[in-house]
Amino acid sequence: MPLDQVDVDKMQNGDSAKMTFLEHIETLRWHIIRSLAATIVIAVGVFLAKDFVFSTLILSPKEAEFFTYRVICGFSEGLCFYPPEFTLITRDLGEQFIVHLKVSFWLGLICAIPYVFYEGWRFIKPGLYDKERRAARGFVTVCSLLFFAGVLFGYFIIAPFGITFLASYDVGATSAPTLNSYVNYMTMFTLPTGIVFQLPVVVYFLASIGLIGPGVMRQYRKHAFVGILVLASIITPPDVITQLLISGPLYFLYEVSIVIAARIEKKNRI
Repeated sequence: MPLDQVDVDKMQNGDSAKMTFLEHIETLRWHIIRSLAATIVIAVGVFLAKDFVFSTLILSPKEAEFFTYRVICGFSEGLCFYPPEFTLITRDLGEQFIVHLKVSFWLGLICAIPYVFYEGWRFIKPGLYDKERRAARGFVTVCSLLFFAGVLFGYFIIAPFGITFLASYDVGATSAPTLNSYVNYMTMFTLPTGIVFQLPVVVYFLASIGLIGPGVMRQYRKHAFVGILVLASIITPPDVITQLLISGPLYFLYEVSIVIAARIEKKNRI
C-alpha cells in the first residue's frame, strides 16, 4: 500500500496523533499535489477557451460597455464615468503566450478554490476534537463563498475604478500599457480581495480556541481601521475612491467578525 494511502487511512481512523512528523509532511504533500492537479485540469480548460476568457472576462473592464459602467451611468449621470480608450501592446515575442499561461493558471486556481479548501479541511480535520469539528462545520462552503465574493467585488468594483484612474492619470507622457502589466493589475485587483475576505473565518477560529475575543477587537477598533486603510493602499491603486471602496467592505467584515467573536464567547460561557 502506498505511503500516502497509509497516512490517509491513519488520519481517517483518528490516528493522526500517532503519525510521525515525516508522515504528516507526506500527507500534506499529497493534499497539495491533489490541489495543484485540480488547478491544472481547470487551467487547461481555461487555456482552451482563450477567446472567451480574454474578450469576455479579462479585457472587458477596460471597455465602456462593461457591466459596472453601464449600471453606474444608468443610475446617475452625475456619477457616470468611463475608462479612456487605450490599446494594449506586447514588447516581447512570447509575451502573449506567457500571459495566456498566467491567466489560465490564476483562473484555474480561482475555480478550483473550493476543492483546495476541501483538501485543506481533510488535512486539519483529523487533528481536531469533536467539538472543534462541529464548530467548523461548513468550513469549505463558507470559505469558498467569501473568496468568490471577494474576487467578484474586486472584479466588478475595484477593477473598473482602478483601471479608469490609472489609465486617465497623465503627467504629459504617452501611455502604452502592456498586456502583461494589465493582467498583473487585474490579478492584484481580484485575488488579494478574495483572500482578505476570509477575515470572518480567521476570527471565528481564533475566537473558538480563545486567542481573541470581542473585547480586544473593540478595544483596537481604531487600530484595525488604520491597518485596513494601509492594506487597502497596498492592494489597490493610490487613489482615494478605490481605497475607500475596499476599506469599507473590509471594515464591515471586521465589525461582523466582532459579532461572531461575541457569539462564540457567549456560547463558550454556557
